[in-house]
Amino acid sequence: MSDPSAPRLDLLRFLERVQLQDLERTRGWIAAEEARLAELAARRPPTPPPEWQLELDLGQRPTRVHVGGCTMGGRGFRSRAITRKEALRLLGVDLLEGCPYCRADAELGVLD
Repeated sequence: MSDPSAPRLDLLRFLERVQLQDLERTRGWIAAEEARLAELAARRPPTPPPEWQLELDLGQRPTRVHVGGCTMGGRGFRSRAITRKEALRLLGVDLLEGCPYCRADAELGVLD
């Protein structure tokens, strides 16, 4: 007497193979799309630095004003772009210090 569940098990194993093939094909499509997007990103020119930037401490409080592109300013969440008007206000009214390396205060004409 043959096992009645054997054909069902064979069908389930066949289904599994088909699904694994589909998964591999989908992963190939994903890898191809990631490569395409990386190639596009590599062709794009880098975004220009902001004209002025504000350095923030770990508590997100303003610490210094920098000329855009200054490498001494904060990175990522420790820096944000600001306008010339904001930079002038921060240096002149809020009495924030300018970066001693890029001398943002001298560039803006605000000196002690």
